[in-house]
Amino acid sequence: MSMPKGFKADNGYATVGERGGKGYREIAEIMTDDGFPMKHSAARNYFLSGMRKLAGPICEMHGLSKDEVDRIALDPRFQESIADIIEEIGISL
Repeated sequence: MSMPKGFKADNGYATVGERGGKGYREIAEIMTDDGFPMKHSAARNYFLSGMRKLAGPICEMHGLSKDEVDRIALDPRFQESIADIIEEIGISL
């Protein structure tokens, strides 16, 4: 699903700088340098696809409709929570 031009999630945008993470452009540059040409929009799409895959079962567990998956996946609070869980279990980001 593509977002309409100028789309902003209800709760803002997720930021990566505070956690020391990389932005979509930086990820795309690293992938391209490693021989896998990628644009920053593709990096964002892959990231959001992963967030949707995580949000789907959570919505199902709580009896939420499939329409809620995108709303939750795009929510920076959800994305931060996933980053917290990954960090807590010791996976290097």
